[in-house]
Amino acid sequence: MATDIAEHQQMSDEEVLAQIPTFLAAGHETTSTGTTWALYALSETPQVQKKLRDELSTILTDNPTMDELNSLPYLDAVRLTVKEDVIPLSAAVTDRNGKVHEYLEVPKGQFIFLPILSVNRDKKIWGEDSLKLRPERWESPPEGASAIPGVWGNMLTFIGGPRACIGYRFSLVEMKALLFTLVRAFEFELGVPAEEIGVSSWIVQRPFLRSNPEAGGQLPLKVKPVRRM
Repeated sequence: MATDIAEHQQMSDEEVLAQIPTFLAAGHETTSTGTTWALYALSETPQVQKKLRDELSTILTDNPTMDELNSLPYLDAVRLTVKEDVIPLSAAVTDRNGKVHEYLEVPKGQFIFLPILSVNRDKKIWGEDSLKLRPERWESPPEGASAIPGVWGNMLTFIGGPRACIGYRFSLVEMKALLFTLVRAFEFELGVPAEEIGVSSWIVQRPFLRSNPEAGGQLPLKVKPVRRM
């Protein structure tokens, strides 16, 4: 879509039009659910929420680096192979028959599931606290994270390679703008016990109440204005 790159790398008008459903549907869903889970994580960790709010209160004058929130709306992605290929493995695996594999042979026409959530939360990569919100981990990402072929934050949230999320930069800017505005102005805490929040998974993850799953996706939060001293 850009005009400052080689012509053979630009998208045709037909390809741009074909991306409209992505922007209207996928972009809307992932940004909204990502922001929802970010508020959930901040509600569960009030000390992180306060630290973020303190930094945002001075960002216009001191311009500190804003910690990224680990929002993981996607569960996995699917790809269909167009030719035979061989996928090397970072570590050998032993199948149920006892055979050791150092690579996978993939036939043409094979569906491949990319376990985004599993990679983003892998304790072998991120440590035993991989499920916790700890923004400081991105000040010095673990060595293993550098091998993750994502386009942002050493994660697979927006996939990677030529089929990476076409609107990931816009999504990040949009989420930062939302969180910047909301966290500076309001304090958030869960409106129900944390164990009451369940996760429904279809393309993206959505929170729901275990006591009322028929009501669909929802995340009750107590919201109150920040008191300025």
